[in-house]
Amino acid sequence: MAVGFILRWVWWCAAAAVAWVVWRAAVWLYLRPGRLERALRAQGLQGSRYRFPYGDLKVDAKLVREAHRKPIPLSDDIVRRVAPHVHRRLELYGGKSKMSFGWFGPIPRVIIMDQEIVRDILSNKFGHFEKPRGTPIGRLLVLGLVSYEGEKWAKHRRIINPAFHVEKLKRMMPSFSICCDELIRRWEEFIGSTGKYDLNVWPELQRFTGDVISRTAFGGSYKDGQRVFELQREQAELLIQSAQNLYFPGFRFLPTQTNRRRKVIYREVVTLLSSIIERRRKAMKNGEASTDDLLGMLMASNARHSQEQGEHSQDLRLTTDDVIEECKLFYFAGQETTSVLLTWTLVLLSMHPSWQEQAREEVFQVFGKSKPDFDSLSQLKIVTMILYEVLRLYPPVAFLVRQTYKEMKLGGISFPPGVQLLLPIIFIHHSKELWGEDAEEFNPERFADGVSKATKNRLIFFPFGWGPRICIGQTFALTEAKLGLARILQRFSIELSPSYAHAPYTVITLQPQYGAQLILHKL
Repeated sequence: MAVGFILRWVWWCAAAAVAWVVWRAAVWLYLRPGRLERALRAQGLQGSRYRFPYGDLKVDAKLVREAHRKPIPLSDDIVRRVAPHVHRRLELYGGKSKMSFGWFGPIPRVIIMDQEIVRDILSNKFGHFEKPRGTPIGRLLVLGLVSYEGEKWAKHRRIINPAFHVEKLKRMMPSFSICCDELIRRWEEFIGSTGKYDLNVWPELQRFTGDVISRTAFGGSYKDGQRVFELQREQAELLIQSAQNLYFPGFRFLPTQTNRRRKVIYREVVTLLSSIIERRRKAMKNGEASTDDLLGMLMASNARHSQEQGEHSQDLRLTTDDVIEECKLFYFAGQETTSVLLTWTLVLLSMHPSWQEQAREEVFQVFGKSKPDFDSLSQLKIVTMILYEVLRLYPPVAFLVRQTYKEMKLGGISFPPGVQLLLPIIFIHHSKELWGEDAEEFNPERFADGVSKATKNRLIFFPFGWGPRICIGQTFALTEAKLGLARILQRFSIELSPSYAHAPYTVITLQPQYGAQLILHKL
Protein backbone atom coordinates (compact mmCIF):
# COMPACT_ATOMS: atom_id res chain seq x y z
CA MET A 1 0.00 0.00 0.00
CA ALA A 2 2.70 2.44 1.10
CA VAL A 3 4.89 1.42 -1.83
CA GLY A 4 2.05 2.00 -4.27
CA PHE A 5 1.40 5.46 -2.78
CA ILE A 6 5.06 6.38 -3.09
CA LEU A 7 5.19 5.20 -6.71
CA ARG A 8 2.07 7.19 -7.60
CA TRP A 9 3.52 10.25 -5.83
CA VAL A 10 6.79 9.90 -7.74
CA TRP A 11 4.90 9.46 -11.01
CA TRP A 12 2.79 12.60 -10.40
CA CYS A 13 5.90 14.60 -9.46
CA ALA A 14 7.66 13.45 -12.62
CA ALA A 15 4.59 14.25 -14.73
CA ALA A 16 4.32 17.69 -13.14
CA ALA A 17 8.02 18.37 -13.78
CA VAL A 18 7.68 17.34 -17.43
CA ALA A 19 4.55 19.47 -17.82
CA TRP A 20 6.37 22.45 -16.30
CA VAL A 21 9.33 22.02 -18.66
CA VAL A 22 7.01 21.68 -21.67
CA TRP A 23 5.07 24.79 -20.62
CA ARG A 24 8.23 26.84 -20.12
CA ALA A 25 9.55 25.69 -23.50
CA ALA A 26 6.23 26.61 -25.15
CA VAL A 27 6.36 30.09 -23.61
CA TRP A 28 10.00 30.62 -24.58
CA LEU A 29 9.84 29.19 -28.11
CA TYR A 30 6.28 29.98 -29.22
CA LEU A 31 3.97 32.08 -27.06
CA ARG A 32 6.40 34.85 -26.09
CA PRO A 33 7.86 35.36 -29.60
CA GLY A 34 4.34 35.62 -30.98
CA ARG A 35 3.37 38.25 -28.40
CA LEU A 36 6.51 40.29 -29.03
CA GLU A 37 6.12 40.12 -32.80
CA ARG A 38 2.53 41.38 -32.60
CA ALA A 39 3.62 44.24 -30.33
CA LEU A 40 6.34 45.36 -32.76
CA ARG A 41 4.24 45.05 -35.92
CA ALA A 42 1.33 46.93 -34.31
CA GLN A 43 3.61 49.98 -34.15
CA GLY A 44 4.58 49.84 -37.82
CA LEU A 45 7.89 48.00 -37.52
CA GLN A 46 8.62 45.61 -40.35
CA GLY A 47 10.71 42.46 -40.19
CA SER A 48 10.90 38.76 -40.90
CA ARG A 49 8.27 36.36 -39.61
CA TYR A 50 9.24 34.24 -36.63
CA ARG A 51 10.12 30.68 -37.66
CA PHE A 52 9.69 28.16 -34.86
CA PRO A 53 12.05 27.44 -33.17
CA TYR A 54 15.22 28.86 -34.79
CA GLY A 55 13.99 32.26 -35.90
CA ASP A 56 16.44 33.51 -38.56
CA LEU A 57 19.49 31.61 -37.30
CA LYS A 58 19.50 29.00 -40.06
CA VAL A 59 18.80 31.49 -42.87
CA ASP A 60 21.37 33.97 -41.57
CA ALA A 61 24.04 31.27 -41.18
CA LYS A 62 23.48 30.22 -44.81
CA LEU A 63 23.82 33.81 -46.05
CA VAL A 64 27.02 34.25 -44.08
CA ARG A 65 28.50 30.97 -45.38
CA GLU A 66 27.72 31.98 -48.97
CA ALA A 67 29.27 35.44 -48.48
CA HIS A 68 32.44 33.90 -47.05
CA ARG A 69 33.00 31.44 -49.90
CA LYS A 70 35.16 33.79 -51.92
CA PRO A 71 37.01 37.09 -51.47
CA ILE A 72 35.75 40.42 -52.81
CA PRO A 73 37.41 42.96 -55.14
CA LEU A 74 39.79 45.44 -53.53
CA SER A 75 37.53 48.10 -52.04
CA ASP A 76 36.20 49.23 -48.67
CA ASP A 77 32.60 48.34 -49.58
CA ILE A 78 32.64 45.39 -47.19
CA VAL A 79 29.33 45.36 -45.30
CA ARG A 80 27.63 42.87 -47.65
CA ARG A 81 30.41 40.36 -46.98
CA VAL A 82 30.77 41.00 -43.26
CA ALA A 83 27.06 40.94 -42.44
CA PRO A 84 24.95 39.89 -45.45
CA HIS A 85 21.99 38.98 -43.22
CA VAL A 86 21.78 42.46 -41.67
CA HIS A 87 22.26 44.10 -45.07
CA ARG A 88 19.45 42.00 -46.54
CA ARG A 89 17.13 42.78 -43.64
CA LEU A 90 17.68 46.53 -43.95
CA GLU A 91 17.05 46.36 -47.70
CA LEU A 92 13.85 44.34 -47.33
CA TYR A 93 12.30 45.94 -44.27
CA GLY A 94 14.27 49.03 -43.24
CA GLY A 95 12.34 51.69 -45.13
CA LYS A 96 13.00 55.36 -44.39
CA SER A 97 13.47 54.75 -40.66
CA LYS A 98 16.18 52.13 -41.32
CA MET A 99 14.63 50.26 -38.39
CA SER A 100 13.66 46.63 -38.88
CA PHE A 101 13.77 43.40 -36.94
CA GLY A 102 14.80 39.78 -37.30
CA TRP A 103 15.00 36.82 -34.94
CA PHE A 104 17.98 35.62 -32.94
CA GLY A 105 16.36 32.30 -32.14
CA PRO A 106 13.10 33.15 -30.32
CA ILE A 107 14.34 36.66 -29.43
CA PRO A 108 13.40 39.62 -31.65
CA ARG A 109 16.44 41.72 -32.56
CA VAL A 110 15.67 45.25 -33.81
CA ILE A 111 18.27 47.00 -35.99
CA ILE A 112 18.78 50.63 -34.89
CA MET A 113 20.40 53.03 -37.37
CA ASP A 114 19.14 56.36 -35.96
CA GLN A 115 22.04 58.09 -34.22
CA GLU A 116 19.81 59.81 -31.64
CA ILE A 117 18.32 56.48 -30.58
CA VAL A 118 21.81 54.94 -30.53
CA ARG A 119 22.92 57.76 -28.22
CA ASP A 120 19.99 57.15 -25.86
CA ILE A 121 20.73 53.43 -25.73
CA LEU A 122 24.48 53.73 -25.14
CA SER A 123 24.16 56.56 -22.61
CA ASN A 124 21.67 54.31 -20.76
CA LYS A 125 20.23 57.50 -19.29
CA PHE A 126 16.93 55.75 -18.72
CA GLY A 127 18.62 52.83 -16.95
CA HIS A 128 16.54 50.28 -18.86
CA PHE A 129 19.11 48.72 -21.16
CA GLU A 130 21.60 45.99 -20.39
CA LYS A 131 23.87 43.64 -22.27
CA PRO A 132 22.26 40.29 -23.11
CA ARG A 133 23.46 37.70 -20.63
CA GLY A 134 24.57 35.37 -23.36
CA THR A 135 24.70 31.61 -23.06
CA PRO A 136 26.74 29.62 -20.56
CA ILE A 137 28.84 28.56 -23.56
CA GLY A 138 29.71 32.20 -24.29
CA ARG A 139 30.66 32.79 -20.67
CA LEU A 140 33.34 30.10 -20.99
CA LEU A 141 35.27 32.44 -23.31
CA VAL A 142 35.31 35.58 -21.22
CA LEU A 143 33.37 37.46 -18.58
CA GLY A 144 35.05 40.36 -16.83
CA LEU A 145 34.14 44.02 -17.00
CA VAL A 146 32.68 43.83 -20.51
CA SER A 147 29.96 41.38 -19.39
CA TYR A 148 28.83 42.69 -16.01
CA GLU A 149 25.88 44.90 -15.12
CA GLY A 150 24.80 47.13 -12.24
CA GLU A 151 26.77 47.19 -9.01
CA LYS A 152 29.17 44.45 -10.09
CA TRP A 153 30.12 46.41 -13.21
CA ALA A 154 30.54 49.62 -11.17
CA LYS A 155 32.77 47.83 -8.63
CA HIS A 156 35.01 46.31 -11.28
CA ARG A 157 35.23 49.57 -13.25
CA ARG A 158 36.18 51.51 -10.11
CA ILE A 159 38.98 49.09 -9.21
CA ILE A 160 40.31 48.59 -12.76
CA ASN A 161 40.12 52.20 -13.95
CA PRO A 162 43.35 53.42 -12.27
CA ALA A 163 45.38 50.87 -14.25
CA PHE A 164 44.51 52.71 -17.50
CA HIS A 165 45.33 56.27 -16.43
CA VAL A 166 47.67 58.14 -18.76
CA GLU A 167 50.48 58.24 -16.21
CA LYS A 168 50.32 54.44 -15.90
CA LEU A 169 50.45 54.08 -19.69
CA LYS A 170 53.62 56.17 -19.77
CA ARG A 171 55.25 53.67 -17.44
CA MET A 172 54.44 50.92 -19.94
CA MET A 173 56.32 52.56 -22.83
CA PRO A 174 59.54 50.56 -22.21
CA SER A 175 57.53 47.35 -22.58
CA PHE A 176 55.87 48.65 -25.77
CA SER A 177 59.30 49.53 -27.12
CA ILE A 178 60.81 46.11 -26.36
CA CYS A 179 57.96 44.42 -28.26
CA CYS A 180 58.46 46.77 -31.23
CA ASP A 181 62.19 45.99 -31.22
CA GLU A 182 61.43 42.27 -31.39
CA LEU A 183 58.96 42.74 -34.27
CA ILE A 184 61.38 44.90 -36.28
CA ARG A 185 64.29 42.50 -35.67
CA ARG A 186 62.24 39.50 -36.80
CA TRP A 187 61.00 41.26 -39.98
CA GLU A 188 64.52 42.41 -40.86
CA GLU A 189 65.74 38.81 -40.50
CA PHE A 190 62.97 37.68 -42.87
CA ILE A 191 64.11 40.23 -45.45
CA GLY A 192 67.82 39.42 -45.02
CA SER A 193 69.94 40.61 -47.91
CA THR A 194 67.17 40.41 -50.53
CA GLY A 195 65.70 43.81 -49.66
CA LYS A 196 62.11 42.58 -49.63
CA TYR A 197 59.95 39.76 -48.27
CA ASP A 198 56.40 38.48 -48.87
CA LEU A 199 54.85 38.09 -45.41
CA ASN A 200 51.44 37.36 -43.91
CA VAL A 201 51.43 40.16 -41.33
CA TRP A 202 48.20 39.05 -39.60
CA PRO A 203 49.73 36.32 -37.38
CA GLU A 204 52.82 38.50 -36.96
CA LEU A 205 50.76 41.37 -35.55
CA GLN A 206 48.80 38.97 -33.37
CA ARG A 207 52.10 37.83 -31.95
CA PHE A 208 53.24 41.45 -31.48
CA THR A 209 50.08 42.55 -29.63
CA GLY A 210 50.14 39.31 -27.63
CA ASP A 211 53.69 40.13 -26.57
CA VAL A 212 52.57 43.64 -25.58
CA ILE A 213 49.73 42.29 -23.46
CA SER A 214 51.95 39.66 -21.83
CA ARG A 215 54.55 42.26 -20.86
CA THR A 216 52.26 45.16 -19.93
CA ALA A 217 49.58 43.08 -18.26
CA PHE A 218 51.61 40.31 -16.66
CA GLY A 219 55.27 41.29 -16.84
CA GLY A 220 56.09 38.31 -19.07
CA SER A 221 56.77 37.73 -22.74
CA TYR A 222 54.65 36.35 -25.54
CA LYS A 223 56.09 32.88 -24.98
CA ASP A 224 54.67 32.88 -21.43
CA GLY A 225 51.19 33.79 -22.63
CA GLN A 226 51.22 32.01 -25.98
CA ARG A 227 49.24 29.03 -24.73
CA VAL A 228 46.54 31.28 -23.27
CA PHE A 229 46.24 33.14 -26.58
CA GLU A 230 45.94 29.91 -28.57
CA LEU A 231 43.30 28.50 -26.24
CA GLN A 232 41.24 31.70 -26.18
CA ARG A 233 41.32 31.88 -29.98
CA GLU A 234 40.06 28.30 -30.26
CA GLN A 235 37.34 29.00 -27.69
CA ALA A 236 36.22 32.03 -29.74
CA GLU A 237 35.95 29.91 -32.90
CA LEU A 238 33.86 27.32 -31.05
CA LEU A 239 31.62 30.12 -29.75
CA ILE A 240 31.00 31.45 -33.27
CA GLN A 241 30.00 27.96 -34.39
CA SER A 242 27.52 27.62 -31.52
CA ALA A 243 26.02 31.06 -32.22
CA GLN A 244 24.70 29.75 -35.54
CA ASN A 245 22.40 27.35 -33.71
CA LEU A 246 19.71 27.74 -31.10
CA TYR A 247 21.01 27.15 -27.59
CA PHE A 248 18.75 24.98 -25.45
CA PRO A 249 19.17 25.19 -21.65
CA GLY A 250 21.27 22.30 -20.39
CA PHE A 251 22.86 21.62 -23.79
CA ARG A 252 26.32 22.35 -22.40
CA PHE A 253 26.03 19.31 -20.09
CA LEU A 254 25.73 16.86 -23.00
CA PRO A 255 28.99 14.91 -23.44
CA THR A 256 29.55 15.98 -27.06
CA GLN A 257 33.07 16.29 -28.42
CA THR A 258 32.71 20.07 -28.77
CA ASN A 259 31.34 20.50 -25.25
CA ARG A 260 34.17 18.45 -23.81
CA ARG A 261 36.71 20.53 -25.72
CA ARG A 262 35.16 23.79 -24.46
CA LYS A 263 35.48 22.62 -20.87
CA VAL A 264 39.06 21.42 -21.34
CA ILE A 265 40.03 24.82 -22.78
CA TYR A 266 38.27 26.67 -19.96
CA ARG A 267 39.97 24.62 -17.23
CA GLU A 268 43.41 24.96 -18.81
CA VAL A 269 43.09 28.75 -19.18
CA VAL A 270 41.92 29.10 -15.58
CA THR A 271 44.80 26.92 -14.36
CA LEU A 272 47.40 28.94 -16.30
CA LEU A 273 46.06 32.28 -15.12
CA SER A 274 45.64 31.07 -11.53
CA SER A 275 49.32 30.14 -11.53
CA ILE A 276 50.32 33.60 -12.79
CA ILE A 277 48.14 35.33 -10.18
CA GLU A 278 49.35 33.15 -7.32
CA ARG A 279 53.01 33.75 -8.21
CA ARG A 280 52.33 37.48 -8.32
CA ARG A 281 50.47 37.43 -5.00
CA LYS A 282 53.39 35.69 -3.29
CA ALA A 283 55.93 38.05 -4.87
CA MET A 284 53.95 41.11 -3.79
CA LYS A 285 53.66 39.75 -0.27
CA ASN A 286 57.46 39.38 -0.16
CA GLY A 287 57.99 42.82 -1.65
CA GLU A 288 59.61 41.33 -4.77
CA ALA A 289 57.08 42.27 -7.45
CA SER A 290 56.66 45.41 -9.52
CA THR A 291 53.19 46.93 -9.79
CA ASP A 292 53.89 48.66 -13.11
CA ASP A 293 52.00 46.08 -15.19
CA LEU A 294 48.20 45.80 -15.38
CA LEU A 295 47.97 42.75 -13.14
CA GLY A 296 50.13 44.40 -10.49
CA MET A 297 48.11 47.62 -10.66
CA LEU A 298 44.85 45.68 -10.55
CA MET A 299 45.91 43.71 -7.48
CA ALA A 300 47.31 46.81 -5.77
CA SER A 301 44.11 48.76 -6.48
CA ASN A 302 42.06 45.82 -5.20
CA ALA A 303 44.08 45.69 -1.97
CA ARG A 304 43.80 49.44 -1.54
CA HIS A 305 40.00 49.34 -1.86
CA SER A 306 39.89 46.51 0.70
CA GLN A 307 41.93 48.54 3.20
CA GLU A 308 39.86 51.67 2.67
CA GLN A 309 36.57 49.86 3.21
CA GLY A 310 37.68 47.98 6.33
CA GLU A 311 35.15 45.46 7.61
CA HIS A 312 33.00 45.76 4.49
CA SER A 313 35.89 45.01 2.13
CA GLN A 314 34.71 41.46 1.34
CA ASP A 315 31.81 42.86 -0.67
CA LEU A 316 33.87 45.51 -2.44
CA ARG A 317 37.07 43.73 -3.44
CA LEU A 318 37.62 41.39 -6.38
CA THR A 319 37.79 37.67 -5.66
CA THR A 320 40.43 35.44 -7.25
CA ASP A 321 37.80 34.26 -9.75
CA ASP A 322 37.04 37.92 -10.59
CA VAL A 323 40.73 38.62 -11.21
CA ILE A 324 40.98 35.52 -13.43
CA GLU A 325 38.08 36.72 -15.58
CA GLU A 326 39.60 40.19 -15.89
CA CYS A 327 42.90 38.57 -16.93
CA LYS A 328 41.08 36.56 -19.61
CA LEU A 329 39.55 39.81 -20.85
CA PHE A 330 42.97 41.53 -20.88
CA TYR A 331 44.37 38.68 -22.94
CA PHE A 332 41.54 38.42 -25.45
CA ALA A 333 40.38 42.02 -25.95
CA GLY A 334 43.82 43.53 -25.50
CA GLN A 335 45.36 41.39 -28.19
CA GLU A 336 42.50 41.20 -30.68
CA THR A 337 41.52 44.89 -30.83
CA THR A 338 44.97 46.27 -31.64
CA SER A 339 46.08 43.40 -33.89
CA VAL A 340 43.09 43.82 -36.22
CA LEU A 341 43.49 47.63 -36.17
CA LEU A 342 47.17 47.40 -37.17
CA THR A 343 46.49 44.70 -39.76
CA TRP A 344 43.80 46.66 -41.59
CA THR A 345 45.91 49.82 -41.32
CA LEU A 346 48.83 48.16 -43.11
CA VAL A 347 46.49 46.69 -45.74
CA LEU A 348 44.89 50.08 -46.43
CA LEU A 349 48.23 51.90 -46.52
CA SER A 350 49.36 49.31 -49.07
CA MET A 351 46.25 50.07 -51.12
CA HIS A 352 46.81 53.83 -50.78
CA PRO A 353 50.59 54.45 -51.03
CA SER A 354 50.24 58.25 -51.05
CA TRP A 355 48.85 58.14 -47.51
CA GLN A 356 51.60 55.72 -46.53
CA GLU A 357 54.19 58.26 -47.71
CA GLN A 358 52.47 61.13 -45.88
CA ALA A 359 52.42 59.11 -42.66
CA ARG A 360 56.09 58.14 -43.03
CA GLU A 361 57.14 61.74 -43.67
CA GLU A 362 55.31 62.83 -40.52
CA VAL A 363 56.95 60.09 -38.43
CA PHE A 364 60.42 61.11 -39.64
CA GLN A 365 59.59 64.77 -39.07
CA VAL A 366 58.57 64.14 -35.44
CA PHE A 367 61.02 61.38 -34.46
CA GLY A 368 63.64 61.10 -37.20
CA LYS A 369 65.17 57.65 -36.80
CA SER A 370 64.85 57.74 -33.00
CA LYS A 371 62.44 55.57 -31.06
CA PRO A 372 59.11 57.34 -30.45
CA ASP A 373 58.30 58.53 -26.92
CA PHE A 374 54.88 58.76 -25.30
CA ASP A 375 54.47 62.56 -25.19
CA SER A 376 55.48 63.07 -28.85
CA LEU A 377 52.98 60.50 -30.13
CA SER A 378 50.30 63.21 -29.78
CA GLN A 379 52.08 65.16 -32.57
CA LEU A 380 51.28 62.43 -35.12
CA LYS A 381 48.25 64.13 -36.66
CA ILE A 382 48.28 62.28 -40.02
CA VAL A 383 48.87 58.90 -38.34
CA THR A 384 45.92 59.61 -36.02
CA MET A 385 43.71 60.56 -38.97
CA ILE A 386 44.63 57.30 -40.70
CA LEU A 387 43.90 55.18 -37.61
CA TYR A 388 40.50 56.86 -37.15
CA GLU A 389 39.61 56.22 -40.79
CA VAL A 390 40.62 52.57 -40.47
CA LEU A 391 38.50 52.28 -37.32
CA ARG A 392 35.59 53.80 -39.25
CA LEU A 393 35.83 51.43 -42.20
CA TYR A 394 37.01 48.34 -40.31
CA PRO A 395 35.81 48.66 -36.69
CA PRO A 396 37.23 45.84 -34.54
CA VAL A 397 33.70 44.97 -33.34
CA ALA A 398 31.04 45.27 -36.02
CA PHE A 399 27.97 45.29 -33.73
CA LEU A 400 26.83 46.09 -30.21
CA VAL A 401 23.73 44.52 -28.68
CA ARG A 402 21.58 45.76 -25.81
CA GLN A 403 18.36 44.34 -24.36
CA THR A 404 15.32 45.92 -22.75
CA TYR A 405 14.32 44.58 -19.36
CA LYS A 406 11.46 47.08 -18.94
CA GLU A 407 9.11 48.61 -21.50
CA MET A 408 10.99 51.47 -23.16
CA LYS A 409 9.89 54.10 -25.68
CA LEU A 410 12.49 55.11 -28.26
CA GLY A 411 11.92 57.01 -31.50
CA GLY A 412 8.17 56.72 -31.10
CA ILE A 413 8.32 52.93 -30.65
CA SER A 414 7.50 51.20 -27.35
CA PHE A 415 9.81 48.22 -26.97
CA PRO A 416 8.52 45.51 -24.62
CA PRO A 417 10.92 43.86 -22.17
CA GLY A 418 12.97 41.07 -23.73
CA VAL A 419 13.65 42.76 -27.08
CA GLN A 420 17.25 43.01 -28.26
CA LEU A 421 18.49 46.19 -29.93
CA LEU A 422 21.25 45.71 -32.52
CA LEU A 423 23.53 48.73 -33.01
CA PRO A 424 25.29 48.01 -36.34
CA ILE A 425 28.52 50.00 -35.92
CA ILE A 426 29.89 49.00 -39.30
CA PHE A 427 26.69 49.98 -41.14
CA ILE A 428 26.53 53.37 -39.41
CA HIS A 429 30.22 53.94 -40.17
CA HIS A 430 29.61 53.15 -43.86
CA SER A 431 26.33 55.07 -44.25
CA LYS A 432 26.34 57.50 -47.19
CA GLU A 433 23.43 59.37 -45.60
CA LEU A 434 25.59 60.08 -42.54
CA TRP A 435 29.08 60.39 -44.03
CA GLY A 436 28.49 61.51 -47.61
CA GLU A 437 28.93 59.87 -51.00
CA ASP A 438 32.53 58.89 -50.21
CA ALA A 439 31.48 56.93 -47.09
CA GLU A 440 32.87 53.67 -48.47
CA GLU A 441 36.17 55.21 -49.57
CA PHE A 442 39.40 55.52 -47.57
CA ASN A 443 39.73 59.24 -46.89
CA PRO A 444 41.58 60.10 -43.65
CA GLU A 445 41.26 63.80 -44.56
CA ARG A 446 37.73 63.72 -43.14
CA PHE A 447 39.31 63.57 -39.64
CA ALA A 448 41.73 66.48 -40.28
CA ASP A 449 39.93 68.68 -37.72
CA GLY A 450 39.16 65.89 -35.25
CA VAL A 451 36.29 63.51 -34.63
CA SER A 452 33.71 66.11 -33.58
CA LYS A 453 34.09 68.08 -36.84
CA ALA A 454 34.07 64.90 -38.94
CA THR A 455 30.87 63.69 -37.29
CA LYS A 456 29.27 67.15 -36.86
CA ASN A 457 28.87 66.22 -33.18
CA ARG A 458 26.61 63.27 -34.05
CA LEU A 459 27.10 59.79 -32.64
CA ILE A 460 28.05 58.17 -35.94
CA PHE A 461 31.61 57.11 -35.02
CA PHE A 462 31.99 54.80 -32.04
CA PRO A 463 34.51 52.01 -32.74
CA PHE A 464 35.13 51.54 -29.01
CA GLY A 465 31.52 51.97 -27.95
CA TRP A 466 30.26 55.10 -26.22
CA GLY A 467 28.82 56.33 -22.94
CA PRO A 468 29.56 54.94 -19.49
CA ARG A 469 30.50 51.56 -20.96
CA ILE A 470 33.01 52.87 -23.50
CA CYS A 471 36.01 50.54 -23.81
CA ILE A 472 38.30 51.17 -20.86
CA GLY A 473 41.34 50.19 -22.92
CA GLN A 474 40.86 52.49 -25.95
CA THR A 475 43.75 54.82 -25.03
CA PHE A 476 45.97 51.77 -24.44
CA ALA A 477 45.02 50.35 -27.86
CA LEU A 478 45.55 53.62 -29.75
CA THR A 479 48.88 54.26 -28.02
CA GLU A 480 50.07 50.77 -28.94
CA ALA A 481 48.83 51.17 -32.53
CA LYS A 482 50.49 54.57 -33.02
CA LEU A 483 53.80 53.36 -31.63
CA GLY A 484 53.75 50.10 -33.61
CA LEU A 485 52.79 51.84 -36.86
CA ALA A 486 55.42 54.57 -36.39
CA ARG A 487 58.19 52.01 -35.86
CA ILE A 488 57.09 49.97 -38.91
CA LEU A 489 56.99 53.07 -41.14
CA GLN A 490 60.48 54.06 -39.99
CA ARG A 491 61.97 50.77 -41.20
CA PHE A 492 59.78 49.45 -44.02
CA SER A 493 57.64 50.39 -46.97
CA ILE A 494 54.81 48.01 -47.77
CA GLU A 495 52.74 46.95 -50.74
CA LEU A 496 50.05 44.34 -51.33
CA SER A 497 51.28 40.90 -52.28
CA PRO A 498 49.81 39.35 -55.47
CA SER A 499 48.61 36.52 -53.20
CA TYR A 500 46.53 38.85 -50.99
CA ALA A 501 42.79 38.07 -51.03
CA HIS A 502 40.48 40.77 -49.65
CA ALA A 503 38.08 38.93 -47.34
CA PRO A 504 37.03 40.69 -44.10
CA TYR A 505 34.92 38.47 -41.83
CA THR A 506 33.94 38.32 -38.19
CA VAL A 507 35.29 35.96 -35.54
CA ILE A 508 34.28 38.12 -32.56
CA THR A 509 36.47 40.82 -34.17
CA LEU A 510 36.73 41.84 -37.83
CA GLN A 511 39.58 39.76 -39.26
CA PRO A 512 41.14 38.91 -42.66
CA GLN A 513 39.79 35.47 -43.54
CA TYR A 514 42.78 34.45 -45.68
CA GLY A 515 45.42 36.49 -43.87
CA ALA A 516 47.09 39.76 -44.89
CA GLN A 517 49.92 39.03 -47.33
CA LEU A 518 52.09 42.11 -47.87
CA ILE A 519 55.52 42.68 -49.40
CA LEU A 520 57.92 44.38 -47.00
CA HIS A 521 60.71 46.54 -48.42
CA LYS A 522 63.54 47.51 -46.10
CA LEU A 523 64.25 51.25 -46.12
